[in-house]
Order: sequence, then structure tokens, then C-alpha cells
Amino acid sequence: MSVSLFTVNVSGEKLENLKTKRKLASIHISDFISINVASIMARILDGKGLASDIKEELKVKIENWVSLGNRAPSLRCIIVGDDPASQTYVRNKIQAALAVGIAAETIKYDETLSQEELLAKIDVLNKDDAVDGILVQLPLPGAMDERKICNAVAPEKDVDGFHIINVGQLCLDMPTMVPATALAVIEMLKRFKIDTFGRNAVVVGRSKNVGMPIAMMLHSDRNHDSGLGMDATVTICHRYTPREQLVTFCRNADIVITATGVPKLIKADMIKPGATVIDVGITRITDEQGKTKLVGDVDYDEVVKIAGAITPVPGGVGPMTVAMLMHNTLQAAQRIQDAKTLN
Repeated sequence: MSVSLFTVNVSGEKLENLKTKRKLASIHISDFISINVASIMARILDGKGLASDIKEELKVKIENWVSLGNRAPSLRCIIVGDDPASQTYVRNKIQAALAVGIAAETIKYDETLSQEELLAKIDVLNKDDAVDGILVQLPLPGAMDERKICNAVAPEKDVDGFHIINVGQLCLDMPTMVPATALAVIEMLKRFKIDTFGRNAVVVGRSKNVGMPIAMMLHSDRNHDSGLGMDATVTICHRYTPREQLVTFCRNADIVITATGVPKLIKADMIKPGATVIDVGITRITDEQGKTKLVGDVDYDEVVKIAGAITPVPGGVGPMTVAMLMHNTLQAAQRIQDAKTLN
């Protein structure tokens, strides 16, 4: 007795339609392979491209702002010492500011500058009506108290969002200046239309400038005054969370955001298929060939095969952080002007 190769059983009944048989016969094995690969490769969330779009938007907003008779927003970037990475970051910020129409300057001091002298110089900028935004590039020389320095910047000019008043207002869902990296993550989730309502989110990283504000905005009610709430259910982990627990938490997450600075901390076995992965970490390492390169917290080459969406490093959150700093500077200028008008 011969058996037809294309006889298919459906609910116990033989499917013998000749057209169906021919259709099945025309499907090549490579079609199954391509379908399978396409279904598991993550969507790449291009932070560099999005940052470029946002800076173009800001350029138009600033042109409109100036056309109404206002001066251009102004930014002062303070850097103490000769740390190469810090110099690169400040240079990128200044270039981005000038490109969108912000009057930006770098104020550089030798690492011999005392804390008292730095505080006095910040106070001068606080009182300068021609300055809207002030940021102090971190890290500072070891003898300085970073928290005291950050709190010395006037809250309304604190475009980094590090002042204790701005941090407190963020925790209370009040309109405030939000740390640029945390704001970059939230903006990416919104602009790339990643659904957060009722979703499980894990934030790996507990820094007060990145992990904490991201977690605060993720779990907050989107109906509050800040307009930054994402209505997710949030778990906070960190580099010392035991691996088996970290795997358990992350595997249950629809969204994983990591900001620890530990290369390849997040492996493929930690990610739920289809989850969104936002990699804030950035570390410079030396590879086996002796070349240096930037990597994130995520084992990208493996996780990209599992996740539904993922940010690259570099080219993900980094460029967006700079764009949101420009956003904060315009916001500072507008709020300062509004306050003067009210008074």
C-alpha cells in the first residue's frame, strides 16, 4: 500500500485537496529557516538616529524661542582635572549644544582646585542671569564631596538633575529636572512605542543618578503631574544580586534595563523571549587582539537572538543622554524666564 507524502491529518481527517498538496510541496526548507531566524532577531533600538531627530526638533524649538525675543539658552560645563573620558563627554555635550542653538562653554580647572574654590565658582554662575544651565562633569577629584558639589548648583539651573531638590521632586511625581540618562531611557521607551502599562520591568543597577530615577519613573502613575509615569511593576536588582535570583527576576521581565558597568552581566539565559532590553552600561575593554572597544552590560551577540528589542552599545542610550541634556537646558531657560515673568 502506498502512502502519499503530502497527506496531512487534521483533527483525525485526511486533507487530500490537490491544490493544498501542491501548495505544501512548493514550500522549501529554507523558507522555514528564514521565518525562524526573522522571528528571533531583536529589533534594534537606534538611539543615535533617534537622538538626531530629537536634536532637530530642539533646534526648531530654540529658533522659535529666540524669534519671540528671548536670548538663546546658555549652558556652562565645568570640568576639573584631565580625565580623558570626561574631556570626551564634555566635548560631545558642547558640540551638541552649539548644533541646536544653545550658547555653551566649557569651564576647565586643574585638579589642584580646592572644593571651596569650586563651590565659589559655582555660586558665581548661579547668580549670573546670562546662564540657564550648569553641569559639573563627574567624577571629580577624589578629595571632593560630589554630593555637596551637586547640591551647590541652583536647582533651576541643575540640568543634570542631581540636586537633592530635583531628586526629591522626581520621587514625588512633581515636574522637575530629570537626570539626562534616566530621561533618555524613558524617552526611548515612549518613542519606540514599547508598552509599559502593567508590564514587569527589572532595573539592574541602583545608582541614585541612573537606576533609581529610571525605576521611579517606570513604576509611577502616568496621570501624575510630571507626565513621566510608565505604570510598570518594577523590581530593582544590582551587581551583587545572586545570579540565580537575577536570572529568575529577569526571566520574568517584559523589560530589562541594566546600568551597572559590568560587561556582559546580562546573558541570554536571563532574557524572556521577546522582551525589551535597554543597555545603559558602557565600559571600555581590551579584546584578545589588544584593541580597545566599548561594551555594555549585555552579552549583545547572544541576547539579540532572544530579545524582541534591544539597544546597541555604542549607539543606544549614550547619544540619547546628550540629546536629553539639551532638552533639559531649553527647559531650564524657559522655566527661568517664566519665573521672571511671574515676578
